[in-house]
This record gives sequence, structure tokens and C-alpha cells, in this order.
Amino acid sequence: MSDENDQPLTHLLEDIASSVLDRVGDRGEAAVSVQSGHSELTRFANSFIHQNVAETRVQVALEVACDNRVASASIDRVDADSLDRLVERTVHAARLRPPDSDWPGLIGPTPVPSDTNWDDVVAGASPADRAERVAEFVQAGEGLSAAGFCDTEAYDVIYANTSGQLAEGRFTRTTLDGIQQTDSSAGKGHASSTRWSDIDGIAVGSRAADMARRSENPGDLAPGRYQVVLSPECVATMMIFLAFYGFNAKSAFEGQSFFEEGEQQFDDLFSLVDDATDPRAIGLLFDNQGAPKQHNLLVDAGISRALSHDRRTAAKMDTTSTGNAVPGSAAFGPVASDLFLQPGSTTQAEMIASIDIGVLITEFNYCRILDPKTQVVTGLTRNGTFLIENGEIVRPVSNMRFTQSFVDALAPGNIFAVGDDDRFAANEFGPGMTHVPSVQLASWNFTGDASG
Repeated sequence: MSDENDQPLTHLLEDIASSVLDRVGDRGEAAVSVQSGHSELTRFANSFIHQNVAETRVQVALEVACDNRVASASIDRVDADSLDRLVERTVHAARLRPPDSDWPGLIGPTPVPSDTNWDDVVAGASPADRAERVAEFVQAGEGLSAAGFCDTEAYDVIYANTSGQLAEGRFTRTTLDGIQQTDSSAGKGHASSTRWSDIDGIAVGSRAADMARRSENPGDLAPGRYQVVLSPECVATMMIFLAFYGFNAKSAFEGQSFFEEGEQQFDDLFSLVDDATDPRAIGLLFDNQGAPKQHNLLVDAGISRALSHDRRTAAKMDTTSTGNAVPGSAAFGPVASDLFLQPGSTTQAEMIASIDIGVLITEFNYCRILDPKTQVVTGLTRNGTFLIENGEIVRPVSNMRFTQSFVDALAPGNIFAVGDDDRFAANEFGPGMTHVPSVQLASWNFTGDASG
């Protein structure tokens, strides 16, 4: 987005937001979000970069409520004619909608933290900078075939509404994600951060290469229940499923969640917080309803303490928003997206050494919920699964299918250890949402091989 008037970008975004609200006038309640920035992606395969793409954009998203009849729309243009059409189209659509009995109204003037999760180096990263990260990853797996991506993004965001709320923020994110491959195996490496200096391409690539080499020529393992060590990627997937289906206040209100406030539903080694104010967090400090994100302790030493709320669920349950509204949450509910699982002091090697017979799993794949209330999930292992016998990894195992309740797996007495290796780990919802360690669990239900 050009800065024709030589004003700070936030002033330009404020001017756009104000002009949209002025166009709506007294025809209804209105909230507008204006986001401007860029995202860039460098992909590599067969250990060579094959694609570099970049997008610079500005997006204006508008929500209008006319007598509790609500509609929303967005555009990626900010000229006067486009803004006129956006407003007229949205107001017209709102008037045609049926009344929304759950419409909570707009948030009034509410302070939002002024801190930003921003790094100038990420914001200014060039294709050559990302290529250096890719080169580090590839070089760490000498003799292997590497594939993956390195991306960067940087955005400024303004939220404003007709009830007087104004929130502004900015964020950066960078991710290096890839696999190292042999002829019969693969290993995964992943790192995400707000800060460029946090991404060590050699370390990420070495982790992937080590896993690929150790998992060559896997063999079968009989289905059944085994003690397991789950690497951070597996734990990250579990946490985002718990957040989306369990600690979601809409699910709880509708009786579709396991959540029971004040009950010891998890092992006392398990403490989970949603905290966008954590210095390691990635993203904005307010949600898409303009509400400040909170330090929200979901589980404290195994005891379920809190749900994630947006303004809709907060109004229904007579509480306040925790700042977890996301696009689409009117339909599926609020979602915690800054999850931090409290680490322990046990190394992954110590976990393995304590097991007579069990399985080390480094990543889950294609997980699907079967029963949201009990959190029974089916999925596959991939990129490194290993049989443990007498405290040692004895051989790699072919990918296996599991069907397991995530809540049962974490229940009191079922967590034997929590690792000291917490980091941002990939999950099936997106990067930078789950900061977690490895865990050692009493039991995991494997139901077959990758074919079913």
C-alpha cells in the first residue's frame, strides 16, 4: 500500500476505517478492520529452491448490524468507489438477513495492550535472506533430499467501530518447515517465531536429517496399546484439537465439550494457558471483534479452569470475552490461538530410557475428530515412528493408524513426564499457535497400519 501523503501507515489505516464508518452513518452498527502488509514464500524441493512468491495487499473487512440483522463483506481495494460499494452492499445484505438473536452488539471503548509482536528484520526479509535459511536447512542433511518452505509476513491492523472502540497493532511471523528424505524415510523440522534471529536453519535441518536417517527401512508393529513418547508436533496437534473442540465456549454451551470447570480432568503435570501477551507469542493482541486478548489459564495442574470466549459466548454465559473471536467464530465458536503448555524438566532421552516397551512418535498426520465431546480422534503417524525396548530405540516402525481420546490420554495418572524441549511446533491448523514440549503417556491405542 503506497503512502502518498507521507503519513505513518497507522494514520492511513485509521483514515480508511473512519471513512468506512462515516459511509455507514446512522444506518446501523458497524465495525471495520483494515489490514495492510505483505507475505512472502520461498519453496524448495529436491534440495533446490523452485518458487519464490510475494503478495502485498490491503484488506478492508466490514460488519454491519441493522436491528440485529447482521452481514459482513470484505474487499482488497481502498479507492472511494470500492469503499462505497462495500458499504452499500453490506448494509443492503444486513437488511435482508433474518434477525440474529445471538448478536451481542459491538464492544465499546476498551484498552488494548500497546505492545506489538514485531521484528523489523522479518518485515524486511528478502528472497536472498530466506534462501540463506533454506541453504542452512539443506546443508544440514548432506546426501539427503530436502523439501519445504521458508516464509515471512508483516501486517499492520486497525479495528474501529461505531461504539467508539479503536484498536491498532502489528505483527510479524517467520517459519522454516521442511523434511529431509532418504529412499525409504523422511524426517521433519519446524520452527516459527516473531523474530528472525530465533530461526536456526542448521538446527531445524539437522533435526529433520537425524530423524530421516534413523527411520530408514521401517518394519511393521502389531496394533495395540503402547506407552508412548510424543514429540512436540504430536502434542501441538493435541492442544489445537482441545482448544477448537473442547475449550471453545460455544461447544461447551451446546453440550458438545468435555469441559467441566473446577474438575481434575487432566494429570497434574498438565497446565495449559492461552496467552497472546507472552513475549514469545505471535500475532495481534486483540481479536477480530476488537476485544483485548487475555492471559487465560485453561488448565491449572490438571484442573480445568476456563473456556475461550468471544462476545457472543460471553453474552450467553454472563461473562466477558477473552479475546478469542476469529473469522467464522459466529458459526464454530471462539478459538484459543496462543497456546503454551507448561514444560517439565525431563529430556526426551530420559523418557525413552524409562520405557520397557513403547513407541516414539514424531508427528501425526490427517487427524480427524470422531467424537468432539470425548475427543476421540483418528489419525496416522509419519516422519519417524520408532519401537522402544528396554529403554532404547531398537528400530523404526512403519506408519500406523491410531484411534484415541486425547482427553483420556492426558487424564490423571496418564502423563508420566513432560519434556524440557518446548518450542513452537507445527499442528494441523497453522504455524505459531502452539508452543509445547514432548510428553510421555501411559497408553496410546494403535488400531492398524497406514492402510487402515
